[in-house]
Amino acid sequence: MSAVCRSVKGLVAIITGGASGLGLATAERLVGQGATAVLLDVPSSDGEAQAKKLGKNCAFAPADVTSEKDVQAALTLAKEKFGRVDVAVNCAGIAVAVKTYNLKKSQAHTLEDFQRVINVLTMSLLVLQVNLIGTFNVIRLVAGEMGQNEPDQGGQRGVIINTASVAAFEGQVGQAAYSASKGGIVGMTLPIARDLAPMGIRVMTIAPGLFGTPLLASLPEKVRNFLASQVPFPNRLGDPAEYAHLVQFIIENPFINGEVIRLDGAIRMQP
Repeated sequence: MSAVCRSVKGLVAIITGGASGLGLATAERLVGQGATAVLLDVPSSDGEAQAKKLGKNCAFAPADVTSEKDVQAALTLAKEKFGRVDVAVNCAGIAVAVKTYNLKKSQAHTLEDFQRVINVLTMSLLVLQVNLIGTFNVIRLVAGEMGQNEPDQGGQRGVIINTASVAAFEGQVGQAAYSASKGGIVGMTLPIARDLAPMGIRVMTIAPGLFGTPLLASLPEKVRNFLASQVPFPNRLGDPAEYAHLVQFIIENPFINGEVIRLDGAIRMQP
């Protein structure tokens, strides 16, 4: 007997980083396909306005993904407003690129230099905190909520989709912290999929390449064009809608589990 692919229609999704970029594109696609969504993003984000644009099938939960209290409050909102949580998509993340040491600027260690290094280390820890620990925090809490769902005919209770990066595999100069955070997400995908398998929860990770997100949109056009030229084919930046399309595919295909999918136009980042 063949398994029936599950439609996203009627499912309830919580999307971190949902106020912009990949997260917002995912929310737009899922709501457009008949799902409901809770956008989880920082209070200073545009989440409230974006949720209103998406209508009655979308809500905003202001939260810090590294806070147990905030994430639990967002899950409670989802259950109270929409009844349950079927899907979690982790798109929240930050980036930083700083060289470990710049040989060309070798000089005596002034107090200013020391403070700069401390600030770099602090930012590096923040990257790890948000990207890796924040992702795990959401996973562990949402798994408990999904475990309360009635299983579908295939025994599934939920789907968790994380966002890594091609930097997990080809980190560039200055990306030590960022690559470590994304590599951690890649590394925990399979063991968490195995952990949650008895509960009927699938766990997947998408590793995007260069995408036309607000972060890249803020760069000069010349820089954006150069980055796009590095992508073999299609020779352009990825569209967040293409990320959202892959999210829908993962949700609807019940046999895909415990894997990392690169979505990058065949790019392999240079040093």
